Amino acid sequence: MPTTASAASAFADVTTSESALRRFLHGLPGVDAVGLEARAASLGTRSIKTTAKAYAIDLAISMIDLTTLEGADTPGKVRALAAKAVNPDPTDRTTPTTAAVCVYPDMVATAKAALAGSGVKVASVATAFPAGRAALPVKLADTRDAIAAGADEIDMVIDRGAFLAGHYLEVFEQISAVKAECGDRARLKVIFETGELSTYDNIRRASWLGMMAGADFIKTSTGKVAVNATPANTLLMLEAVRDFRAQTGVQIGVKPAGGIRNTKDAVKFLVLVNETVGEDWLDNHWFRFGASSLLNDLLMQRQKLATGRYSGPDYVTVD
Repeated sequence: MPTTASAASAFADVTTSESALRRFLHGLPGVDAVGLEARAASLGTRSIKTTAKAYAIDLAISMIDLTTLEGADTPGKVRALAAKAVNPDPTDRTTPTTAAVCVYPDMVATAKAALAGSGVKVASVATAFPAGRAALPVKLADTRDAIAAGADEIDMVIDRGAFLAGHYLEVFEQISAVKAECGDRARLKVIFETGELSTYDNIRRASWLGMMAGADFIKTSTGKVAVNATPANTLLMLEAVRDFRAQTGVQIGVKPAGGIRNTKDAVKFLVLVNETVGEDWLDNHWFRFGASSLLNDLLMQRQKLATGRYSGPDYVTVD
């Protein structure tokens, strides 16, 4: 499969100047907001039963980036989170591991040691998360430190101020520079903070900008603002990665983050994936949930399917 680097080279002419990049991004088809929201709502009404639901629950668990991004994070809290990622339900060893544990750069080494040999990835937010307001050398140093400490994935947040001001080439060059810093050592997730981009057209433009610049994943949100992942903005991003692969042959992952709290919500998002981009994305290499609180509800629903009884929150660990 072609790489993100080859995709970036395919758009070399478009990214030679601010004006060329603006013409390309503003030449993308406008988003029919009513149609987008209606389709997202329609797909959200689909229901799945027993065997399919059990499969969906396990798949959703395996797609979670279990996250702690607080100023009060301690090594002990990160180790506890890592233990839960590896063994989400101590009463049932058949429960899948989560995809990753996501932490600040200074906690990467602790997470890496705690997850050694488990197959669970270590993701790190970098580049002046969550605001993205820092000079490029600072963002690159942040990324470099996280990778040196063992990060397998970097979650980068774009400078929304620059994007909203129309400085698309600046945002493109920052993403490209962080991607170059990641090299082959870490996959790059690019966070748009869709709740601050104001319009669906901006979300589509940001999606293409991120993919053209070398993102391995495009991600809705930091989880730190009022509006985070929604079915509509995630559907729009899924359509973008589908169209990008059709044009370039390069597959890009999608990560909705923030606001996905229960099994019903998770299933709705998995239906969006299946119906929009298909089975190729129904894997944690290509789709993730940034929703730590979701895990406990998935575990309770999993226990209910196995035992016929609803165990309640006292039977799962507190994150």
